[in-house]
Amino acid sequence: MLHIDRRSLRIRLLAWLGGVALLVVVTTWLLHGIFLQSLARDFLGERLQREANHAVAQLELEQDQTAVPTALDSVSQGYQVFHHLYVLRFNGLVSASDPQWQQQLAPLLDESGDALIDVNRGTQHMLVYRRHFEWQGTQGVLLVGEDFSQVEAGLATLHWWVGGIAAVLLGMLIMLNMLAVNRGLIPLWQLRQQLEALRSGKRDRLSLVAPSELDELVDQLNWFMDDIDLRLKRSRESVANLSHALKTPLAAITQVLRGNRPIDENRRHKLLSRIEDINAQLAAELRRSRIAGPNAGRMANVTRDSSRLIEMFRSLYPERIFNLTHSAHEKDQVPIEAHDFSEILGIVLDNAGKWSNRCINCDIAVSTTTLTLTTDDDGFGVAEEDLSRLGERGTRLDERRPGYGLGLSILAQLIARYSGHSRFERSPLGGLRVTVTLPLAVEVIN
Repeated sequence: MLHIDRRSLRIRLLAWLGGVALLVVVTTWLLHGIFLQSLARDFLGERLQREANHAVAQLELEQDQTAVPTALDSVSQGYQVFHHLYVLRFNGLVSASDPQWQQQLAPLLDESGDALIDVNRGTQHMLVYRRHFEWQGTQGVLLVGEDFSQVEAGLATLHWWVGGIAAVLLGMLIMLNMLAVNRGLIPLWQLRQQLEALRSGKRDRLSLVAPSELDELVDQLNWFMDDIDLRLKRSRESVANLSHALKTPLAAITQVLRGNRPIDENRRHKLLSRIEDINAQLAAELRRSRIAGPNAGRMANVTRDSSRLIEMFRSLYPERIFNLTHSAHEKDQVPIEAHDFSEILGIVLDNAGKWSNRCINCDIAVSTTTLTLTTDDDGFGVAEEDLSRLGERGTRLDERRPGYGLGLSILAQLIARYSGHSRFERSPLGGLRVTVTLPLAVEVIN
């Protein structure tokens, strides 16, 4: 049994195009029949009117009123040859070229006004034109008719021939639609093949000549894959850094435990210090993973994402006071990937929470063109000559807190992706002020 996938775009397009083509062809065919018959009726009606006028003109040439029926009788043979008939009422007398129609057409003589009238008798259809006239002070009525049945039979034959031709054209149109749809869907099939190649590892980006309607889709997919590669790279670097950071203290602990020397109080404190460093480093990495959040691939919601991060850091640093303000923002959702926004804000807040004494103020200002994050802390700050070194990979200006000097360098990479910039300066609270500005109308740089 033939299976038809109703969800298939190809089947939907063919169904819609075929249905529209069928509707257009059938409607055109029906209108053709109506217009053709109307045109034939108007044409014959105009001809009957001219013939009635001609007959009245011929009657007016007669001098004797009693000769009027005879004058029509003299041409009645010609009327019958061309499938015409006449019925005349003049001076109280009624005469007809075909007595069989005289009785049926007699009621039309009593109606007023000149008109074209359809008369049916059985299967025969007669088209009759009524003409009133006056001659020598006497009123008369003339009916001139023609058999319309034979014309209708010819029109019906022509109409069905046109229907047959229309059916052939409809079939050709459906075939052309199939070819057009199949050709139009080639980019989608190419896209599917390239996605399969991506999944199998044979490709790392999409590259196809696609219609303009697919440009945004291809760009978004490429951006998403580049973003995944970038995050994977950062994750690998982070794991490598963590492994390198833990290698030395673990080796020292292992050496002490394998040695024969007794572990005195001094050595025990050194071991505990090493283990606490390892624990702090692991906690920092876990905290960074919590900062990233679950909303990768979505636009950032400033209120939702910033509030979530503030609450998290309040629990991570319960002895610190985190204040969050929104400065007259015009919109709440911004075209920045939610994962990146959370990581940018999280790195800044984590750095402030680590080095502040008590208070951290964070202000987020959103305009139609920019997003500005400003964070102040009341810590010891950074010397003026060292501000330019902030953000250098692996650079740590103070060894009093655990870490690898990677946070601000990752921050710089994230900001560069959005063509933004950061500024480090002395805070009014006494510590460090970090200002991050991200334009909202530029494309992401991968």
